[in-house]
Amino acid sequence: MTIKLRAHHLLCLLTYVGKGYSPAFTANYDKVVKRLGEGEGVVIVAGPDDVCAPLLGEPEPHCLRESAAERDRMAARDVGALLGRPIKAGDRLVLNAASLAEMRKAFSAGLTRQACSGCEWFGLCDTVAASGFSDTYL
Repeated sequence: MTIKLRAHHLLCLLTYVGKGYSPAFTANYDKVVKRLGEGEGVVIVAGPDDVCAPLLGEPEPHCLRESAAERDRMAARDVGALLGRPIKAGDRLVLNAASLAEMRKAFSAGLTRQACSGCEWFGLCDTVAASGFSDTYL
């Protein structure tokens, strides 16, 4: 199987420490991260992905808003520049220790954080990055 991820979740994964919007969201995210840790591949999607799934039953899920799509565009641009190739829907990636380390280094340096502007989790992600990503699940 392959995990469906929207581009900005490539950044969110870097700082995931078991906190989320709801218990169902967090339980689902834990499963996604476990699969990634076991080496499962990723396919980039436009719009809601496997991480968003528990939120789609809400009356107005934020994952359907234009702000989420704009975060995807910025993250795809920045992560693509980092990895030396465009990132777009349909692309396949494998997140291994080397690529995660490279992405975390760029994240800490602020090179891939433009997509994070205005995100309610920005402060938490700053704290996680400042700690050297020590408590992350992936």
